[in-house]
Amino acid sequence: MNEKQKLMRRLKIIEGQVRGLQTMVEDNKYCIDIITQTSAVKQALSSVEDALMQSHIGTCLINQIKKGQTDKATKEILKVYGLKRK
Repeated sequence: MNEKQKLMRRLKIIEGQVRGLQTMVEDNKYCIDIITQTSAVKQALSSVEDALMQSHIGTCLINQIKKGQTDKATKEILKVYGLKRK
């Protein structure tokens, strides 16, 4: 299974988790149970972000640096770092 397929699989799982959350809210499930599931979704999304970042650094940024585009690569790294901190 290639990286894109793995990411798509993870995103489909997250989609199912979010649908489950909607059902939990509709069914007035216990708030702590819902919060526990929202936390799981956040963790899953963070995992997707990490995989995308690893792929980007390993391919796109390396290619930019090899082409002498170090300023562009540095700006992208700092931008993503700022997004991850939010």
